[in-house]
Amino acid sequence: MTLLQCRAVSGLDEVWWGQVQFDRQRAVTDMSQFGPKSRAWFDRFFPERQIYHRSGGMVRYVSLSPGKQALLALGAVGLAGWSIYTSVDWVVDNLQSSNRNTEVERLEAKYQRWLAEARAQSEAAQAQLAERSEAFERITADFERRHEVLRGLMEMAGGSNLTAGARTIERDGARLLMRASIDEAEPRASRALAAAEPELVQAVSFRQRMDNLEAEQVTALAELEDRVVERSEQVRGVLRVTGVSVQRLVGAAADEEMGGPLVPRDLVSYLRETGMDTAYARRVSQVAARVAESRRLQAVAEAAPLAEPVAVVHRQTSGYGPRVDPFTGTPDFHSGLDLAAFERAPVVATSPGTVSFAGVKSGYGYVVEIDHGHGFRTRYGHLRDIQVSRGERVAIGQRIGSMGSTGRSTGTHLHYEVWFRGRTVDPINFLRAGRYVHEQG
Repeated sequence: MTLLQCRAVSGLDEVWWGQVQFDRQRAVTDMSQFGPKSRAWFDRFFPERQIYHRSGGMVRYVSLSPGKQALLALGAVGLAGWSIYTSVDWVVDNLQSSNRNTEVERLEAKYQRWLAEARAQSEAAQAQLAERSEAFERITADFERRHEVLRGLMEMAGGSNLTAGARTIERDGARLLMRASIDEAEPRASRALAAAEPELVQAVSFRQRMDNLEAEQVTALAELEDRVVERSEQVRGVLRVTGVSVQRLVGAAADEEMGGPLVPRDLVSYLRETGMDTAYARRVSQVAARVAESRRLQAVAEAAPLAEPVAVVHRQTSGYGPRVDPFTGTPDFHSGLDLAAFERAPVVATSPGTVSFAGVKSGYGYVVEIDHGHGFRTRYGHLRDIQVSRGERVAIGQRIGSMGSTGRSTGTHLHYEVWFRGRTVDPINFLRAGRYVHEQG
């Protein structure tokens, strides 16, 4: 560094130091002046004051120095500040509390709305459940009524004994089994079922399942009708062989007392009153009519004397109709059938019934007469002995006496007559009809 540069730096230092000394001296001067000014300002605002108090002729005073006044002023300022602070805090707290209350009310209103919606949904669900329960009960009750009607028709038609190929005719413990191959019966063309089998579906609704069940009921109803009609045709075929008009036979049975399950006379009206489907009610009525007709035919067939009157091997010696009288040698009408075997051969009832006469009649000797109902009666004459009494109930195949030759007879034989509605008919036709059935024990 050169001498000139050194001198320049030394000059700058002296200037800086001088400035520092000036600032320090000015600060001291200001401080010395601050005290008197502050004192003057303090005395101006807080001069010494005296408060006089006169009482009872005496005057007293209280002197308030500037310091006490300053303390009082400071206390008043503090009290005022505290009051302002607490007021502001109260206002702010109220605002915040109001905001909180507003938020709580909003949330409460929201929750109330959610709760109301939940209750509405619950009530709607309960109403829907009740409605579906009522619908389920209504459908179930309708299905049960349909099933009960179908079951009643099945029982009325014969229940488990009803088969497509053959039908047994119950006769007091014995059964006659109808054969399906009857030459005299008119062939019946097969009929398509009223309703096809429902298509099997893996996942279906309750309503669809009920529809499927109803379809199955309709199918079962159609199958029942087919079997009943087929059985009626079989019975008609047997009855036609007897030579008696089927219309006469059914008419004779129409006023007979019928057993079985109760079926209202106006079945359609009854089913409509129960709220059942009209089409199904009409269909049931049609099938019920066929079942009733089949029952009438069945009752007539069960009453008809179709069995053999002699329980052993025998032969026919004289037929029904005109012949030469063996005693007088003149033409005469033979009202029965003569069957010969051996002395004391068992003579049996050809159909269940009630013994209406058991004794001696002119020309017949020992004779038994049986009322089979539905207009049928049978007579067994020239018996050697009688083993039943009047009013006794007899079963088909039950022994009623023994073959003999009492009365107006030329030898051991049975005189057998069949009566229908007070008139004799040819017994051979009934025996021929009996060849289409075979006795089951």
